[in-house]
Formats: sequence, structure tokens, C-alpha cells
Amino acid sequence: MTKPPGHQPRKRFGQNFLHDQYVIEKIVSAVAPTANQILVEIGPGKGAITRLLVEQCKLLHVVEIDRDLVALLQSRFARYENLQIHNVDALNFNFCDLTAGQTLRLVGNLPYNISTPLLFHILENVACIEDMHFMLQKEVVMRMAAMPGSKAYGRLSVMIQYYCEVEAVFDVGPESFTPAPKVESSIVRLIPHRHHPVQVTDYRTFSQLVTQAFSMRRKTLRNALKNFLTAEQIEQCEVDPKQRPEVIDMAAYARLSNCLSNIKDE
Repeated sequence: MTKPPGHQPRKRFGQNFLHDQYVIEKIVSAVAPTANQILVEIGPGKGAITRLLVEQCKLLHVVEIDRDLVALLQSRFARYENLQIHNVDALNFNFCDLTAGQTLRLVGNLPYNISTPLLFHILENVACIEDMHFMLQKEVVMRMAAMPGSKAYGRLSVMIQYYCEVEAVFDVGPESFTPAPKVESSIVRLIPHRHHPVQVTDYRTFSQLVTQAFSMRRKTLRNALKNFLTAEQIEQCEVDPKQRPEVIDMAAYARLSNCLSNIKDE
């Protein structure tokens, strides 16, 4: 694929430009934008997906950190009044500032080198988001969708599923990008829950406990959480302290978190 003059893909921004027209159209079909919606595209690159989205929605915001690509997008899409370009780092961007009284639909080929912190930042804005369609490393999508007992199940599985319904939509091979990444990719659909599947007393405690548990995923809960709860306290939460973190479901983590919150309050 011909590169725009003066621009080379930058590793520090995790740039791999999607060029496969079939995949591009399949992504937009999965998103299915409508004329009354506000969309936000993260990491539009050269505008391969942008050019289809901007034709089909009320307003399209694109968030791009690379100033050279911003200049390219401004030139390429100058005639579109419904396109707003934000030259900012998505990790520091408040997406809810874009709502204009409507929920947002997010789309993006997320930089693989910052995909996990970026996902957690986006979840902080989830109250104003209707749904999300992201291109990610296939391994990350498998972890997001994993169930207890599987090798892929971990912190990311629990925390993402606490906020969203996760659906792996389809896979994308390395040959669809320039330069070709060394990994397989997948499109994932995330639909925020109207109500969390479990109730936690304190989200920060829940997050800390899950993080601690999976930092020692091959240990028993008794050992992994020994600085949080005793074996007896774990049992009082109706969880077996001899089990490993990778087999505990979200509901059990919620019970452990709520027990810990109650102990802190005593």
C-alpha cells in the first residue's frame, strides 16, 4: 500500500494501518452506524474506516495522537462538516465531553502496545457509551471473553465483564495491515451492562483484590490474598481458600471484595 508522503508507520504509536477493503467493510457492517448517531473513532490512522463511517452517521469524532496523520485526515476529509478531529492522546481524553446529550458509539483499531490501559481508561467513561467495536490482538480478546477455569481467564476477564457484555466478532490476519503485525487480530464488541452483573460495595477494593489474586494465579487464594483476608475470612465469604484464582467466578470475587470492605469499615 502506498504510504502518504512524509509519513512512516511509527512503532512508538503502535501503528499498523488496515488496508484490506473486505475487512474494512466487514467492520463497518458490524458497527452498523445510523444517520442519527454520534460515533468516536480512536486511532483512525489514514482514514480507511473513517471514510465509510463519516458517510453514515450524524457526527464522527476521531481521536488521533500523531500530528502528521491529523494533517493527512484534515486534508483528506476537509469537505465533511460532520467530522471533528481531536489531536490528543486517547489515554488522557474525556470521551464523555463529546456526548452532546447522546450516548456515544466507539470504534477503533487500538494500538496494541497500550490496549489494556486504554481499555480501562475507556471503561471510566462507560456511562456515556452505548457500545464499542475494537480491533485488538486476538490473545487480548480471548482474555476479555474468557470464562473461569480457562487458561485465558484473568484480571482482564473479570474487570471487563464487570462492565460489559463481551462478544468476539471475527478474526483478522496480519496480511490485512501495513506493516503486518506479528500477531493475529480480532474484532470485539463490548456492550456496557445497564446494571452490573454483581454488586460490589467499593469498586476500588474489588479492583485491588482481583489484581492481587491474579498476580499469583497459580497459588491458592489462601496464599494469594493473605495480605487481604485470612483463610477463615475467605471461607466466611462462601469461597474455598484452597482454590486458585483462575477458577473463581466474578460473583465469588464480589463476595470477597464486599467482605474485605466490611472488615475495613469495622
